[in-house]
Amino acid sequence: MPRLVRSLVAAIALLSITLSASAEDFLIKPNDRVLFLGDSITEQYQYSTDIELYLTTRFPTWNLTFINAGISGDTAQGGKNRFPLHVLAEKPTVITINFGMNDGGYGAFDPNRQKQFVDGTEAMLTMAKEAGVRVGLLSPNAVDRRYKDGGKLYVETQREFYAPLKDLAARHGATFVDQYAITRAALERMEADKADAVKPFYDGFHTASSGGLFMAHAILTGLKAPSLVSHVGIDRNSFGPGAGSLVEGCTVSNETKTETGVAFDRLDKALPLPIQQDWVSLLPYINNLSDLNRYELAVTGLAPGKYSVKIDGEEVAVHTAQELAAGVNLGNVTKGPVHARGTKLLQAINNKNGMVHQRFRGVVMFNAPDWLADVAAERKPAELARRTQLINAQQQDIYKLAQPVKHRFEVTAVK
Repeated sequence: MPRLVRSLVAAIALLSITLSASAEDFLIKPNDRVLFLGDSITEQYQYSTDIELYLTTRFPTWNLTFINAGISGDTAQGGKNRFPLHVLAEKPTVITINFGMNDGGYGAFDPNRQKQFVDGTEAMLTMAKEAGVRVGLLSPNAVDRRYKDGGKLYVETQREFYAPLKDLAARHGATFVDQYAITRAALERMEADKADAVKPFYDGFHTASSGGLFMAHAILTGLKAPSLVSHVGIDRNSFGPGAGSLVEGCTVSNETKTETGVAFDRLDKALPLPIQQDWVSLLPYINNLSDLNRYELAVTGLAPGKYSVKIDGEEVAVHTAQELAAGVNLGNVTKGPVHARGTKLLQAINNKNGMVHQRFRGVVMFNAPDWLADVAAERKPAELARRTQLINAQQQDIYKLAQPVKHRFEVTAVK
């Protein structure tokens, strides 16, 4: 049997690789203008930034534009009233709608409040459908009853209050994500584990940094985002120049069978999410990102023992031969040159989003007094265009940072 065939057969048999869902199933598409609509939780730029980070690292050629139209204290009725100016005027191709936290009133269930919520949501869905805009309709995150005053009551109110959303989405051709149910289940696991240090919502409902990832994970998986970044599978017994390897989402070259392991160059088409230190404690409650951030390496044919995994000479992980044979996820490491590139992207996105927020609050939302209305009407379009141009330039710089870079991987025995 040829070496390449032996390598592939061995890898498939030993690794049980599950290939990622197709990007064709994902709500978001290349060249989309993505708009996040909601209340203060949206205006925090936490979950929206983490979704943007995923989309930029995973699809560095998609040429996406991101707009945040969150307003603190807002409700579905407010969203309905400002939908033409704050949403449709931005000409989005896809939006997420995340209202409902304020709508329920933070107390007992009120059917009158629910009717207002449903009516406002349906009006937004109708306007979006008429404009040809794809919609991800989200139920809000569940409140963390450990830290929210009245949370034990309100988390039950939420369940009943958001119940109509699934049918509303179906009637209007929107994609529904039950973020409430997903986050509540995870919060209850934290409570059962007495994991008091895992606190995604610092006041029980507004997001800490980990809360942004918590929400982004629920939303992205609900929208059917692909899980696989890339995969490399190697059989050391038949590894070397021209031997080949089992790869997806990347290319492998300069293969070398070393004294105790293997080395190779890896050029990925995408980057994994850069796991931040304050995300780490949350990972067990979001499936360790196995459904969103699979940056995989598998090596069979190694002698028993522990092995160092290095990228460009920097150790990023240590695994046993058995673990490497089964396949490891390097997407969740918190150091190394690949992680550093992703973190640099996150910093650039945060800087750009400061400009996005200033444009929205300072220009889009600006209402001039009557005696300045004529001046504002004349100058506002030009100022919007100027700031949009600056933001677009920043976005193009971000995409330049996201372009593929070749890295040298080494797997060697730990002495």
